[in-house]
Amino acid sequence: MQTPKHITIFHGPQHPGITGNMSIELDLLGETIQKATTHVGYLHRGFEKLIERRTVIQAFTIVCRICVPEPDPNEANFAMAVEELTKMEVPQRAQYIRVLVLELSRLAAQFLWMAGQSGSIGLYAVGQWAIADRDLILDLFEELTGARVYHMYIYPGGVRRDLPEGFLQRVSELMIYLDKRLKLYDDIFINNASFKNRAIGVGVVNAKNALEQGFVGQVLRGCGIKADVRKDAPYLIYDKLEFDIPTQQAGDVYARALVRRAEMDQSIHILGQVIEQMPQGDIMLKMPTHRKFKLPKDDTWVKVESARGEFAYYMAGDGSEKIRRMQVRGPSLVHAYTLLEKLLVGAELSDVALIMNSLGICPPEIER
Repeated sequence: MQTPKHITIFHGPQHPGITGNMSIELDLLGETIQKATTHVGYLHRGFEKLIERRTVIQAFTIVCRICVPEPDPNEANFAMAVEELTKMEVPQRAQYIRVLVLELSRLAAQFLWMAGQSGSIGLYAVGQWAIADRDLILDLFEELTGARVYHMYIYPGGVRRDLPEGFLQRVSELMIYLDKRLKLYDDIFINNASFKNRAIGVGVVNAKNALEQGFVGQVLRGCGIKADVRKDAPYLIYDKLEFDIPTQQAGDVYARALVRRAEMDQSIHILGQVIEQMPQGDIMLKMPTHRKFKLPKDDTWVKVESARGEFAYYMAGDGSEKIRRMQVRGPSLVHAYTLLEKLLVGAELSDVALIMNSLGICPPEIER
């Protein structure tokens, strides 16, 4: 029997199994990973410092780039931080529209996860389905905001424009379609024996460690911890909506997949309530000019629940039109370093993409 060789390889940044522009240096003994080291530095973004050198209105166009697959939580955090500092009261209709956008964004992000997670084990038909269904949501974003990916729509004081005529009806029709469609995803992906065999017992996270090390989102909920900012610290009009926080106990890749799949149902349920309750009224707070926001000498910390977990912004002003200090706290830093590097030790090379996709890592959040 041949003795396994000890080799070092780089998984990414060009590898299709990487969730963005990053790389993992893998020390292998045969096919088994002995050590994993995450490398970023391929983006050179520095979002926080870019924002600190611009006025509020100029910085608004930057934040959506912090996570390309899910820009809207960044817009919401940025707007909410400015509103906290300047004591703005956002009109009720604008709050409902923001939730509409955030839940559509959540669904779109989950479809993208489904495409990546299924592709990581060779179920490519699922990926094609998921990208096609995500495109239907992007069609709605294009109609509402003029853009498919970077929307720049959730703006300090409200939203940039009102809903087009018949828009809520089109959202409702799409939700009816997706509700039926997701049952097919259960058959060909979630309940697929190949996925279960690859995902059950792989990438297990302990609940105690998850809390101690600041993990969020499906990583927490997948090991039985019912944590969700929308319930724990409600913002916008989430306290007026009824929805559940799905959890699983196993803490593995499959548990996180079950949580995400259940969350898609909850987003459809939330969107149905938003459509039914949507009030009339203003969509933007009336201000003398939107070109100049003077932030007081104060600071604030705001957070939302993104499709991948708690997402927070720290913002401080100094009395000028510029942001004195900006800090972004997304899920990716702790998930890509503290967690991923640990979970990969002892795993097989073929499990790298599988485990990574289950954690919801977006590299620009790290190079912020």
